[in-house]
Amino acid sequence: MPSDRPDATPALAARYFDGQSSRLYHVTLSVRDGVAVLAGDIARSCPLGQLHVSERSSHAVRKVSFPDGAYLEIADQAAFNALLHDTGHRDGWVVRLQQSWRGALLATAATVLALWLSYQYLLPVVAKGVAYAVPQSVERQLGQGVLDFLDGHVFAPSQLDAARQQALRPRFARLATPGDSVPEHRIIFRKSKIGPNAFALPSGDIVLTDEMVALMPDDDAIMGVLAHELGHLQQRHLTRRLIQTSAVGAGAALLFGDVSTVVATLPPLLLDLKYSRDVEREADDYAIAMLRQNGIALEHLAQVFVALGKLGDGTPYLSSHPASAERIARIRAAQH
Repeated sequence: MPSDRPDATPALAARYFDGQSSRLYHVTLSVRDGVAVLAGDIARSCPLGQLHVSERSSHAVRKVSFPDGAYLEIADQAAFNALLHDTGHRDGWVVRLQQSWRGALLATAATVLALWLSYQYLLPVVAKGVAYAVPQSVERQLGQGVLDFLDGHVFAPSQLDAARQQALRPRFARLATPGDSVPEHRIIFRKSKIGPNAFALPSGDIVLTDEMVALMPDDDAIMGVLAHELGHLQQRHLTRRLIQTSAVGAGAALLFGDVSTVVATLPPLLLDLKYSRDVEREADDYAIAMLRQNGIALEHLAQVFVALGKLGDGTPYLSSHPASAERIARIRAAQH
């Protein structure tokens, strides 16, 4: 409560507490030559520079604290604000922002912007680092739990001929893969209640539905689908996405205190998992490199999305792996 004004201020009624007991002292507060002076039930003085004034609020009583723990309560805020003005006291910039609707709007906008930038740019980077640090044993348990849930609600045992399954698995296993390391994986066939679909779980399971196999124009196109999903595994896309979603869910739980809701929404989230354009580009690039390395024309990969596109936007695979004319054109352009 600094002051550079030597003139005395009018006396202001206040309540004084010594900080040692609950006893109330009725006093008056005035300022003379940079010193706060109390009179009434108790007499005391203290340099303004040693006092601390509480933040201004619309309803709360303001306090003036002394170095030894004693404090004053002033109910007449208008009179106290006038006294502070007369002594040259000025609230900090944070308090001034809080008291200004423009400042409050600016702070809110800045907070929203910071949260959005963190979600868009910082969280993906952190999630990628954390995903590569997650032990494979944890990923296997997570993937198995998800597969059990899907088998109970979405999938039925595959009706694809066993010989057909055995023909596709070894063919994909014989394909050379880009890079020095290949993520552990296995191909699992299921019949789906929601149509053609394929996705990779953190456990390394690549799920391919009977409907997807039937929809593809040839086996090279199926290899393209599997190569794309292997690309998701290589980059640990699903683990990264789950970490991001869990981080957002944890933040929501801290804000709203409803952890059970966050946990309950995780399995359905996996059914409607929408990858970003950058993530899809990474998986496409992996599939393109893999098909090239094995002498398979990239048109087979493009035909995957052409065939799916004819089914409409409601196709589960397209809802989680958004296709577009631009994406198909990009695959075809990579042939040249």
